Amino acid sequence: MKYVHLDSVESGQYLGRTIFASNGSILLSEGVQLTVFMINTLNRIGVTMIYIQDPNLEDVEIPEILSEETKRIVMQQMGQTFAAIQSGKEFNSRSMSISINTLLDEVMKNRDVLIQLTDIRTKDNEMYVHATNVCMMAVLIGINMGFNETQLKELAVGALLHDVGKVELLFDDESLDLKRHHTWRGFELLKSKREFSLLVAHVAFQHHEAMDGSGLPRGLLSEEIHVYAKITAVANMYDNLLFDISLGRRMMPYEACEHMMALAETKLDRDILIQFLKIVSIYPTGSSVRLSSRETGVVVGQHRGLPSRPIVRIVKQDAMDRELDIKEIDLAKHTTLFIEQVL
Repeated sequence: MKYVHLDSVESGQYLGRTIFASNGSILLSEGVQLTVFMINTLNRIGVTMIYIQDPNLEDVEIPEILSEETKRIVMQQMGQTFAAIQSGKEFNSRSMSISINTLLDEVMKNRDVLIQLTDIRTKDNEMYVHATNVCMMAVLIGINMGFNETQLKELAVGALLHDVGKVELLFDDESLDLKRHHTWRGFELLKSKREFSLLVAHVAFQHHEAMDGSGLPRGLLSEEIHVYAKITAVANMYDNLLFDISLGRRMMPYEACEHMMALAETKLDRDILIQFLKIVSIYPTGSSVRLSSRETGVVVGQHRGLPSRPIVRIVKQDAMDRELDIKEIDLAKHTTLFIEQVL
């Protein structure tokens, strides 16, 4: 499988990974042969990156922390939760808790897999994919920090619902009245849910605060911000830098990590950032890259603890276009070679 921009996809290629709608239903299944109509439809609904099958990469497995079924369950539950809030009804906290337990179990089982945020997003599902990714990253950071089961559950619920204040469309983040900021509204919505710890509400309340007191909505200083909110702030920023086009151009994972490290102790907590860098794949498997040797290839393997030194597969045809020359370069062993560009 290869992770590519939709603009480079051609009719006749095969989809490498299923695309889901916001309610958890399947839009396009893995293995379907793409047509011009399908590609145009994906473009229309906001898809920019997809997986396609590649015969030269059939043996390459892209490890996932969450299975497609778990993602479907969580997205479906979030869709029901947000729909209830929009209609002014109480959402089902028990159902939400059950789906989060499923997510937690799977994250714990796959805790050694490096994070690759390469889910296929549409305008319809992007809020749910974002929340799921932030939750998954926050839990992995919490595991690295030695959190117990109760703490991980609180963190997971808070991270998954960190943007719940945006749902009612009553917020106005540009308003001078800070009580109209989505973080304040999220706090008001969640603090009344007795099934959840009050700390869950504070994740929604504080995830846009900053270490130096320049954040919103209350300008809290580092020691006043709960650790769950600090963790969620790191995960939230990373996902936004990779996928939120409203912030400007989308960053590549290695660019986002560099950007975030520059914000240590002003916007983000340094110790949490260090734990975050241990769980993220800077060059995701399936990405096309150019090496300092000027060769181009696809990332096919990772080294935990060495995120900037993956394994790259180079595929070349001979001069007569009859045979393929395939080799793999392990950058952990070839220390004089570097990735110059992600293609």
